[in-house]
Amino acid sequence: MIVLKNKTMHHSLLVMLILAGVSLANPSYAEQLKVCYDQWAPMTIFPSEQSAERGVIIDMLDEIYTSQGYELKYYEVPLARGLDMVADGVCDMLPEYIVSESAENDFVYASEKTFAYTTAFVIRKDDPWRYSGIESLEGKLVATGPGWDYSAASPDYQTYIDDPKNAGQVEVIAGYDDVVERIFQMISDKRIDLYADNELVLQHALNRTNLHDTLRIVRPGLDKKLVEIPIFSKKIPTTKRQELIRIWDEGRLSMTGEKEKRLLQKYQVTFAQ
Repeated sequence: MIVLKNKTMHHSLLVMLILAGVSLANPSYAEQLKVCYDQWAPMTIFPSEQSAERGVIIDMLDEIYTSQGYELKYYEVPLARGLDMVADGVCDMLPEYIVSESAENDFVYASEKTFAYTTAFVIRKDDPWRYSGIESLEGKLVATGPGWDYSAASPDYQTYIDDPKNAGQVEVIAGYDDVVERIFQMISDKRIDLYADNELVLQHALNRTNLHDTLRIVRPGLDKKLVEIPIFSKKIPTTKRQELIRIWDEGRLSMTGEKEKRLLQKYQVTFAQ
C-alpha cells in the first residue's frame, strides 16, 4: 500500500509539473502589452488583407518586448483617439509621439527616442519652389492632417497652420489610414501644392503611389529634426511602467547599427546622406 501511494503521489506531481510547463510555454499566459498606434507608414502601418506588415517601429517594438516574454495586443486607431486611450489606461503605450510639455500631464515618455527624423517637402516635379521660411508659403496651398503637430520641428510652421487667417491656404485632409497617399494624389492633381513630413514617410508614400514622374521630394525641410519618443500611460502602476520603459530603453539601444538598417531596408527606405 505504501509503495502504491508513493507511485500515485509521484504520478500526480509529474502531471502537475507538465501542466505548469505547458502554462509557462503557452503565449496566452504571457504578460500582455496593449499598444495603440496610428497609421504613419512606413514607421507604423495598419495591416490589411494584402499585407500583414505593421511597420518599422512596430517590428522594433515587437522584437524588443516579445524577447522579454510579453504578448503585444494592437489597437489601430487615429492618433487623437490613440492618445485618449493611452491617457485613459485602455492602452499601455503609444510607440511614437512628439516631445511636448503639455503631453507630460497625461503620459510618461521613455528616455530613448525611436528616431530623430529629418523632414522634407513633396511638391510637383515642375514646381521650382523651395522652403525658405514661412514667407515662402505665400500663395501656396498647404496640406496637413487633423490635429497633426509640427511644432517640435518648427513652431513657426505650426503657428502658420493654426492661424485662422491662413485657413484658406491650409487644407486639412482627414481619414483613417491612407491620408498621406491621398495628399500625394491631390498634389499630383494640382488640388494642393505642398506637404511636409518625415522624409521616410515621404519616400514610402512616393513608392506606394508610383508618382515619381509627377512628384518629387525636396529639401530643406522644417527647421529641426522631428524627435519621436514612446509614451506610456500614467494609469499603469509606477513600478510596472518603469519596467516597461527600461525594457524599451535598453532594447532600442541594442538595435542601433545593423539591426536598425535591416528594419529600414525591409520597407525600402533610408535616411538621406
